[in-house]
Amino acid sequence: MLKTVRMSLLPILLLAFTAHNAGAQSAAPLPGTHTAASPYGFDALATRLEKAIEANKMGLVAQASASRGAAARGVNIRGNLVLMVFRNDYAVRMLAASVPAGIEAPLRLYVIEGANGKASVTWRAPSAVFAPYGSAELDAIARELDPVFEKIVRDAAGG
Repeated sequence: MLKTVRMSLLPILLLAFTAHNAGAQSAAPLPGTHTAASPYGFDALATRLEKAIEANKMGLVAQASASRGAAARGVNIRGNLVLMVFRNDYAVRMLAASVPAGIEAPLRLYVIEGANGKASVTWRAPSAVFAPYGSAELDAIARELDPVFEKIVRDAAGG
């Protein structure tokens, strides 16, 4: 009897595992996630974003690109680039409001090359990133940063 029960559970467990994995790949983005399409190719949008970050008086703290790393190994994948953006005066204020929120900085812009050769940029609104920390001071800082990030994207992507 026990052997029969185990055998009949196997298809159910496989079905549950498959359904769980399928859902994980098609999960909706986190709240406050925005994507702006652009008429520009990947390299052009990346350059435009770097200029827009500077023009909007923010700092490009770091960047990471799987596609550039893969190209260095001779592997070609569609362009992707994470631009990490913040500024020290915001960092000091953020940490005064919530030390645990420090893990969220720098905030990120994700540049993605589409199949059509045009690139888009995805980001989470600072207000959405910092909301879980439950700090009125941090929420005020995030409300200052929301329009800054929107303007950076608008200036770069033309949207």
